[in-house]
Amino acid sequence: MAEEPQVGFVTMGDAAAEGDVPPIGIGMLGYAFMGKAHTNALKKIAYVPWPPPYSPRLVAISGRNAEAVEEAARRYGYEKWTTDWRDVVNDPDVQVFDNGGPNDVHREPTVAAARAGKHVICEKPLGRTADESFEIWKGVAGTGVKAMTAFNYRFYPAICLAKEMIDGGELGEIYHFRGRYHQEWIMDPQFPKVWRLDKQVAGSGALGDLGAHVIDQSRYLVGDPVAVTGLLRTFIAERPGGTVDVDDAFEATVEFENGAIGTYEATRFAAGRKNQMRWEINGSKGTLLFDSERQNELLVNMVGSKPGAHAQGFRTVLVSEAYHPYWQHWWPHGHMIGWEDNFVHELLHLLTCIKEDSPIGPRGATMEDGYRCAEVCDAIVRSHETGQRQELSYRTL
Repeated sequence: MAEEPQVGFVTMGDAAAEGDVPPIGIGMLGYAFMGKAHTNALKKIAYVPWPPPYSPRLVAISGRNAEAVEEAARRYGYEKWTTDWRDVVNDPDVQVFDNGGPNDVHREPTVAAARAGKHVICEKPLGRTADESFEIWKGVAGTGVKAMTAFNYRFYPAICLAKEMIDGGELGEIYHFRGRYHQEWIMDPQFPKVWRLDKQVAGSGALGDLGAHVIDQSRYLVGDPVAVTGLLRTFIAERPGGTVDVDDAFEATVEFENGAIGTYEATRFAAGRKNQMRWEINGSKGTLLFDSERQNELLVNMVGSKPGAHAQGFRTVLVSEAYHPYWQHWWPHGHMIGWEDNFVHELLHLLTCIKEDSPIGPRGATMEDGYRCAEVCDAIVRSHETGQRQELSYRTL
């Protein structure tokens, strides 16, 4: 005899008990750009990947401005707020410390949180200099927590697919990496001096803010740089609010450990470019090209087309198939995801590593990755200051 259909609502309290996902307490430093991006991702993790490793519980948020951080707590849904990050570090309900604050508050809170037994993720650049980045890595190492540098571009599905192709030998021997990051956001001379234009807070300008992403992409996909030659430029030195003492743009040539050569470039003075991170990698068997303004696409050209064929050239791969990286969590193919969704992948990776006690790298950027990127940035500065090619050496713990 057929079962009678269920009539009426079922309350989820008891029915969901057996399948409940364990919570994990999140403490956030920073309430603006990155605080918003990371909080948005944490909220999505609770229901987009199912079941998630943990259900993020938004415990506490901290920031310098009381009025702003209180508004952020109410807006995002944090249980409490404070103007002192130490309150978050010392909170027993916080298991993960997410540092999205300005660059001058990366070192002390991140190290303190790790030493307090909190898993940590710190926005890039890890430190304002290679020395500071090394101190963060050294301070976190040995604490037993999971620690991650937040290079979110590593988690674009198209870039993950490129990584799989390169690691699988599909491009053959790598000859070139050419990467650039272009924005236009401070071209107006009346744009005020904000913290990103203050060396004491930011460490550097376009180099550390934008160029760090390009450098990390090259390390992730091609390998470690061994030498650089660099040039920096500040186009508007005086702004409302004071003197700009960081670079507006930089150019650099780079030599890699595996014999490849290439270029790095970043600017905040590229009219028409809103947020374009673009790279091209040439190998003996083909070329890959990624453009963040078309983030769901990977341009591919493989050697071996028949001479005279009518369809030679690049083909556009729409990275949205169910078997492409991270797409099992999203929509039917062709239904695109956005920039903000890569933070879902990034923080999902962190929580999965915590749950499974698996390593952050190589998919995620470790604290050592953050440090090594900073060494490249500093070498570009030294090259600009001396006019000479700089060979790189990396410290170890």
